[in-house]
Amino acid sequence: MKLSAPIYALKNQAKNLKKSQSLQMSEALDRIAHQEGFTSWSHLQSKSAEVFPSRYSEILDFFNPGDLVLVGARPSYGKTSFTIGLFVQAISRKRGMNYYFSLAETHKDVEGRMATYNPSFTDDKNFYTLDYSNEISADYIISKTSGTITKNSLIVVDYLQLLDEKRVNPPLQDQIEKLCEYAKSTGCMIAFLSQVAREIEIKNDRRPTPGDVRLPNPLNLDLFNKMIFLYREKLDSPESEVSFTGRTNHRLKVGYDCDQIKFY
Repeated sequence: MKLSAPIYALKNQAKNLKKSQSLQMSEALDRIAHQEGFTSWSHLQSKSAEVFPSRYSEILDFFNPGDLVLVGARPSYGKTSFTIGLFVQAISRKRGMNYYFSLAETHKDVEGRMATYNPSFTDDKNFYTLDYSNEISADYIISKTSGTITKNSLIVVDYLQLLDEKRVNPPLQDQIEKLCEYAKSTGCMIAFLSQVAREIEIKNDRRPTPGDVRLPNPLNLDLFNKMIFLYREKLDSPESEVSFTGRTNHRLKVGYDCDQIKFY
């Protein structure tokens, strides 16, 4: 059973309910749990691990309306293919328009990667738009998606560190704050591909963490309510480790096809 919101958000709902209805915190928590389909808050907590994804095909279902998601990895670890796979899943569900904004890839590269997940993805052209404009920024993304976006829509931004590379664009912090508010107000989900600092290669444990995100310009990473990091012991490994870190912590292994460069 998928929760309607992350546990930390459900706790905040319980706090507000406690204040508005003069309840004991335990009672407020139980009421929230009932709304989620559990008999009590303790029952919800005991089952919480079951709501996490256990395979690649379940990861998109772990996203909630209004989520701001960061997907990070070192080069060649598959962050682009990983996110494009989720994008193709969102398209195939035909629940709303989805957008892929890229400042790093070409049209040919993105469509080629999409085809590895679904060779007939072009049949669903009414449910996606690919945009490679040099003008991509928070304002540009909002102007291009406003009016067509829904709470089932996925926006992918490729990638985070290029949004303010042009000096005419606002600082990265301002842009992510604006997109955060946009996601909350529309209910869409926005996923950002992110670079990881090369210094991680000299660490004993080379699994990326939020502290390894490359930030040439200041940015409060707390704006992202989900962060996903990819790691493989060897680049030709048939498995990839996917870690959710930050407010949500969970780790799973998914299949990875090195020849086709796709997750499954």
